Amino acid sequence: MDVTIGVQHLPREVVVETDQSADAVATAVKKALTGGPLELTDSRGRQVIIPGSAIGYVEIGSEEQRKVGFGAV
Repeated sequence: MDVTIGVQHLPREVVVETDQSADAVATAVKKALTGGPLELTDSRGRQVIIPGSAIGYVEIGSEEQRKVGFGAV
């Protein structure tokens, strides 16, 4: 699942591909907005930490895999 994070005063957004559930990511975002940092682990095991005060927006992608090929039509 992709998580897109808009950081204040940065022209580009941060995109993290994670194996965490949407509920776990939403809980981490809510916790970060109350004063702590946003801590996520990407699908390769790397940790991404963003100060909660710098978060502009967070877009949490769906947990479904996209269909590829002619069967998606």
